Amino acid sequence: MKFKDKIVLITGGAAGIGKATALRFSEEGAQVVICDLNETVGQETISLLGEKASFYSVNVASREDVQQWVDTVVEKLGRIDVLVNNAGVLRDGQLVKFKEGQLIGQLTEFDFDLVVSINLKGVFNCTQAVVPVMIKQGGGVILNASSIVGLDGNFGQTNYVATKSGVIGMTKVWARELGKYGIRVNAVAPGFTATDMITAMPEKVLEGMRSHTPRGRLGEPRDIANAYAFLASDDASFITGETLRVDGGIVVGT
Repeated sequence: MKFKDKIVLITGGAAGIGKATALRFSEEGAQVVICDLNETVGQETISLLGEKASFYSVNVASREDVQQWVDTVVEKLGRIDVLVNNAGVLRDGQLVKFKEGQLIGQLTEFDFDLVVSINLKGVFNCTQAVVPVMIKQGGGVILNASSIVGLDGNFGQTNYVATKSGVIGMTKVWARELGKYGIRVNAVAPGFTATDMITAMPEKVLEGMRSHTPRGRLGEPRDIANAYAFLASDDASFITGETLRVDGGIVVGT
């Protein structure tokens, strides 16, 4: 029960890696608070986490939504020990697509802005709202969702890669700024993980992912959740500013 009586906030906690992370922390005794935009799935997840768990509908791209969420949690529970910035979206597209010398498509400004607003600004919004609470209580842990593509790049993911690389940069900055307040900040960079979004892809694509992973399989959401649980625990008390790859040894190609 490493997190007994600890208050853990998880964004995008209704499904996938977020859900697995919520379950993992709950197993270790934490009081889990998740937010997501999908209220139906969020309530289903809460039903698995015990009577103390709670769900809020929050758009992490909205500073007003985030601040209201954090204020409500602090008013009800008194503190925030761990924040897991997990919420994220994909809107893939090549920078430009040419065929027979003609421009036939490109990544849209809308899709670029949407991914940045959630994956990057959302992490900024949630962290900036939670940190003053952690400073006043004498410490805490911030964990950010990056990706292996944030380290290695990936074809057709200009917007997503920009956000996941940005998260790594912010993690390093915040580790330096907040260490003196007893706050540790780390990131996790998952490889190809068997969430609903990934497993819905064609089998040929999935086989390609597995064949590029030395461990010979996709990651499971719990693999990532275990990494978050480790980094949030006292076992990682001297680790900050780092990005932990949880990817089965994959090398991302073009």
